[in-house]
Amino acid sequence: MARHFDGGRLVIASHNKNKVHEIADLLAPYGTDVVSAGELNLPEPEETGATFAENAIIKAQASATGANLPALADDSGLVVHAIDGRPGIYSARWATPEGDFGPAMEKVHALLENQSDRSAHFMCALALCWPDGHCEVFEGRIDGTIVWPPRGTIGFGYDPIFLPEGRDKTFGETTLEAKHPVSHRARAFSQLVAACFA
Repeated sequence: MARHFDGGRLVIASHNKNKVHEIADLLAPYGTDVVSAGELNLPEPEETGATFAENAIIKAQASATGANLPALADDSGLVVHAIDGRPGIYSARWATPEGDFGPAMEKVHALLENQSDRSAHFMCALALCWPDGHCEVFEGRIDGTIVWPPRGTIGFGYDPIFLPEGRDKTFGETTLEAKHPVSHRARAFSQLVAACFA
């Protein structure tokens, strides 16, 4: 049985303001006092895991230990099937140091130029860890296709080139309110809430 989060302050183990905003928005109905690792000036650990889940645990454990509070970390990325699952766990690292994903999206497009298979999925792993080292991990996935040129300016990362299955708008054209119920992060989050917050 999963460990329950008993309320109080929760660290979102991220320095990415967009990601922090999205997770804080999802947590809002549960009356959680949210603070980010960036606001607490916690260092970003090196992500040495081989999977999204392993990297989420590394980040959550580092923040939980550093702040002596429960911490929630997200590790997510774009998995493009025709290019061996890249960028995968390196999704953020394909962007510029300033967080510009334009070159990363162009790289995906260039690698797919001679490929007929444009299928892809977004993957999210959420790890909720406590200072004593206990962690709960939940994963969510959404399938879709890669489109070019990029469409829309809402969202972040690879959202403008990802068209979810059964939809006519990319994530870059989708409001946060419309994205929440279907996104990979929301799917992982619904499991987290059912197990640890409900």
